[in-house]
Amino acid sequence: MNRMRAQGWLFFGSLVVAFLLQMMPLPQVLLPLKPYWVGLVLIYWAIELPERVGLGFAFLFGLAGDVLTGELLGEQALRLVVLAFIVLRFRARLRFFPMWQQALAVLALLLNDRVVTLMVRGFSGEATPSTAFWIAPLSGMLMWPFVFLLLDDLRLRLRGSE
Repeated sequence: MNRMRAQGWLFFGSLVVAFLLQMMPLPQVLLPLKPYWVGLVLIYWAIELPERVGLGFAFLFGLAGDVLTGELLGEQALRLVVLAFIVLRFRARLRFFPMWQQALAVLALLLNDRVVTLMVRGFSGEATPSTAFWIAPLSGMLMWPFVFLLLDDLRLRLRGSE
């Protein structure tokens, strides 16, 4: 299998796994701790392969997420477009941050994602969520080093095997 094809499988496979992790049911107590897996994987690929992850891709990926999760159509699409735009804008800086600074940047991105979610849900007439709504970005920040290192290791192994 050639390298481009293997990287394509890794790219789309990681996105599918992110959707599966996002849809994974958890007990009600642990639900606020679930990180935004789709956002974390999109951040990684926007940093590493910006030619593949553009705003159009983020929008279509978000629409697929809306259909799969049954959320308001366009909510996740808007969230991912905003996330991708910010990452692509500051990609050159993010790539060279040490891991702890990248994790803090991911925290800021995920907090911004929560603000966008709050705005969309507010405009649609939903009630204001509880304070537990703001915990998920912290767990996403803690998971970022593992997501980054796992995907980076898989990508480098594919590159080295050829």
